[in-house]
Amino acid sequence: MNNIVLEVRDLRTYFYTRWGVVKAVDGVTFYLRKGETLGLVGESGCGKTITSLSLLRLVPRPAGKIVAGEILLEGENLLLKSEEEMRKVRGKRIGMILQDPMSSLNPVFTIGYQVKEAIKIHQRLKGYPLWEKARHMLEQVKIGSPEVRMRDFPHQMSGGMRQRVVGAISLACEPSILIADEPTTSLDVTVQAQYLKLLKELQEQTNVSIIFITHDLGIVAQMCDRVCVMYAGKIVESAPVVELFDHPTHPYTHALIASVPAADQEVERLFSIEGQPPALHDLPPGCTFKPRCARYNDKCENEFPPEVDVGPHHKVSCWQAM
Repeated sequence: MNNIVLEVRDLRTYFYTRWGVVKAVDGVTFYLRKGETLGLVGESGCGKTITSLSLLRLVPRPAGKIVAGEILLEGENLLLKSEEEMRKVRGKRIGMILQDPMSSLNPVFTIGYQVKEAIKIHQRLKGYPLWEKARHMLEQVKIGSPEVRMRDFPHQMSGGMRQRVVGAISLACEPSILIADEPTTSLDVTVQAQYLKLLKELQEQTNVSIIFITHDLGIVAQMCDRVCVMYAGKIVESAPVVELFDHPTHPYTHALIASVPAADQEVERLFSIEGQPPALHDLPPGCTFKPRCARYNDKCENEFPPEVDVGPHHKVSCWQAM
């Protein structure tokens, strides 16, 4: 366990709104090893993106606030750092690929300018060395004729190429952790496969640790070493990826896997999870999944289940597992 680069302990990020306190991240705990890919999985609104923004201390303010917990990056608690110190962490030690490259790239600046910006700030390069490093990063993410593309603007590139540019920016300063927030959502299937293969190759070359946020279990099976399943701001199950698919324990994990049809089976009707996720400002008492769970009992009504071990490195929060 001494190769852990990131450890998150009891992280709680709340939003204070006119409707009440929204518990977007409510007691999340996990760790990330060097060179590992950890998947964060769950439906939209379960807290995956807010967890990643909390790691970078980029929670939207003034409504959002990290109210408790620890974020230990190589032993340093990021929640104790000043804003000036966090600027040295973002991009240099933790990089992030956002979901939509068109909104994360500035339309009025060239690709070259945007790739060079982080390198100039964190690595203090100027002139030709700066230009050459930016060109090399575009080449590394397999963009053809990078010296020409550096003069282009984002709208002159396809969605797949824009996402590669965002990847180049995120990896330019050689971070130890890369957060990929649903980076393939806007890509078609063919380009998605190419992009995932590219991420794997870059990880092998740099040994970067990746937090991969997605709701696509096919991508999880292809990319991840371990998986954390999130529901209503909490991690309800975590396990190595093979163990999770072979022995899912939490009813929500069962339902997520069942909702993906097998390629070799014909079904008349696709499986769906009944009901809707709870409103995070008005969570039900007890287990938050119980309104949608067919296996709940009386104990689920009043108390959220503690996390228990059900196998090697396999943890779950469910009364049925005890």
